[in-house]
Amino acid sequence: MFRFKKHILLIVVTAMLLAACGGKAPASEKASCAPNCQYTDMTFCYPQLGAESDWRTANTASFKETAGERGVRLIFSDAQQKQENQISALRSCIQQEVDVIGLPPVVEDGWEAVLTEAKNAGIPVIIVDRSVSASKDLYASHIGSDMKLEGERAAAEFNKQFPNGAKVLELSGTTGSGAAVGRAEGFRAKLNAKIEIIDSQTGNFTRAEALPVMQAFLQKYKPGVDFQGIFIHNDDMGIGAIEALKAAGVKPGDLFIVSVDGTRGGFQAMVDGWFQADVECNPLLGPQVYEMALKLMNGQTIEREVLTDETVYYPANAAELLPTRKY
Repeated sequence: MFRFKKHILLIVVTAMLLAACGGKAPASEKASCAPNCQYTDMTFCYPQLGAESDWRTANTASFKETAGERGVRLIFSDAQQKQENQISALRSCIQQEVDVIGLPPVVEDGWEAVLTEAKNAGIPVIIVDRSVSASKDLYASHIGSDMKLEGERAAAEFNKQFPNGAKVLELSGTTGSGAAVGRAEGFRAKLNAKIEIIDSQTGNFTRAEALPVMQAFLQKYKPGVDFQGIFIHNDDMGIGAIEALKAAGVKPGDLFIVSVDGTRGGFQAMVDGWFQADVECNPLLGPQVYEMALKLMNGQTIEREVLTDETVYYPANAAELLPTRKY
């Protein structure tokens, strides 16, 4: 393990950042092993936000498995979807003088203080998956999906299906999270003006919480009459919603349903006829994040914003692709 240098080097870093062009920024400091740091030199902190979904489970596995393969010392914790737990874990990692921190934030706001603490300690932070509202000079980079684009892609599917208009429900993710905010914003930005979102409630990205929300929807609105489609912010909530739909006598294909993630569960829902499209959100970010962390340790220039390459999946090839899915 190493500690990033402070004081004089911070002045140098500031000058480098000001001189850096556009979308790139240099590493905050070089490690003592630079420019030849290896993965086995790295102590990496990953305060995972929780285990609320198959996506999150796959994300955790990606970081743990990749750390084992590359010899990274991983300090891992599960915040159980509570920001205060993540902040406590971050502070613990700062005290342990880790080399790099990867933060998958449970919500967007409220990170300024602890990110400032990490910066003052000379420990770079990579924001993983979701986004934060904090100033970009408090973290090294963001690696993840374009959540707004995911919402836009979902809207495009509804626009193709309902060119003359429809009424839809929205099953939203965790309130205040980058994923929920971005997907909702993108969906509304591109949705045909003739398509009306008649209700939106959070299922907190979990099957267990999505089930009663969908049950409440079905008590309030008649499927096929009061609404024709549902936009669901992740596959796990979609699977919970399907349970409620089945119990209410709704059949696959009665409603136009678009979900987000592209998990094995989502693919099965397409095979079974429940989902008409699944917008991909790739959780296997471990290799990409560790590669950036090593560049930071070696003082190399990095991208300030790195987006994963993703697509939209459909029922037509879901059965063929399902056996190949890694999450």
